[in-house]
Amino acid sequence: MNPHFISKRFAHALGLAGLLPFVGLTLACWIVHPEWLGSFIKGQLAYGVAILSFLGGIHWGAAMASQGLSAGQTNRALLWSVAPSLIAWFATMAGGFGFAVLMIGFVAAYQVDKRLFAWYGMPQWFLPLRLLLTGVVVAMLALTVVAANIRG
Repeated sequence: MNPHFISKRFAHALGLAGLLPFVGLTLACWIVHPEWLGSFIKGQLAYGVAILSFLGGIHWGAAMASQGLSAGQTNRALLWSVAPSLIAWFATMAGGFGFAVLMIGFVAAYQVDKRLFAWYGMPQWFLPLRLLLTGVVVAMLALTVVAANIRG
């Protein structure tokens, strides 16, 4: 763990700021003129793909930086680190199921994080933050799907 990583408040602020596009795009899907709906839906899918891929990258960096991991732990962490990007990529090709794939990917990423973050020595506050962020992201993705079906 980086000894300079002591700013819980800053990490929370950045994490919560990362929710703004999810929330804003979801709200837009409910209020914009129906002709624009498709653009906001595509934007939501694209942002979800980017963020899910980012979550895998956390594991790549943590596995590389963690000195106390066994070879097996390192291999498992590196193997998982590419999975969110593959899930996100698949979401772009899943047609009408793309948002479902993303939601499953975000929940899976959180479940894996619960197991692997202990290996990296992450601070205790990190998993509750990840749970909050995951919950909001999945809710926003689901509300986007509902908006698309009602308004589209």
